[in-house]
Amino acid sequence: MRAAVVNAFGGPEAVEIVEVEVPEPGAGQVRIKVAAAALNPVDAGVRAGGFGGAGKQLGLGWDVAGTVDATGVATGWTVGDDVVALAYGPAKSLGTHADYVVVDAGAVAKAPASVDAVQAASLPLNALTATQALDLLGLEPGQSLLVTGAAGAVGGYAVQLAAHRGLSVTALAREVDEELVRSLGAAQFVSGAVAPGSVDGVLDAAILGAAALEWVRDGGAFVGVIPGAHPASVRGVRTGSVEVAADGARLAELAALVDQGVLTLRVAETYALDEAAKAHARLAEGGLRGRLVLQP
Repeated sequence: MRAAVVNAFGGPEAVEIVEVEVPEPGAGQVRIKVAAAALNPVDAGVRAGGFGGAGKQLGLGWDVAGTVDATGVATGWTVGDDVVALAYGPAKSLGTHADYVVVDAGAVAKAPASVDAVQAASLPLNALTATQALDLLGLEPGQSLLVTGAAGAVGGYAVQLAAHRGLSVTALAREVDEELVRSLGAAQFVSGAVAPGSVDGVLDAAILGAAALEWVRDGGAFVGVIPGAHPASVRGVRTGSVEVAADGARLAELAALVDQGVLTLRVAETYALDEAAKAHARLAEGGLRGRLVLQP
């Protein structure tokens, strides 16, 4: 089968399409025939060497939508099931940017019924990150949350999920994105200065760090999206960062929210798997308001 990998770190040109053996699922694993797989900034980080693994062949891709093609024992899944999954890990030999991928059965969820595979492929990594970040914040209905980078993939899901949880959401984004983030459920919008200590919590999808921490009231909460990179606690503010974890049960809940119209899936462009390097180049250009998706 074909797989997108890097054998040497670099820019988009470092992405190679190679022929490898089709992986076999072990006990508690399933093999998915990939219909679509999103390209995320973390893939660019892997490609550039941000997660280590020098001297190894590293597979790319975390998100997948497709069909169960083979199963090991005790998986609970059946060949032919339409599914989505998160293939966690920055230093794996094969990722989801391939014709087939093997993942643990516990990472898999039934695909949303109301969207196609291309749209569904944009759900796992970013929506799981957003919902797990909200869990860490631990805010109660009626409390106020500011989401930085609210027009991005994680930020957009965070706005919708937070509003669905009954939080009062302020979205921080560029002025041109005001209509978008308000449509996602933001009650307030800001594009510049935020009053110090004005919100109960911040979900820092834009990676502003200490500057955004100042906006949290004394005793509030701050969660970043780069594991271990959050600022130290001040004024009694709880600070932390989310490290996304594969969770099929939680992913199933998110898929159900897609079918209920709570979550909006945004795809910017699609590319053939063989055009993976071209897709990386497009990602590097920026300005996207949706995910790039590869289709084998």
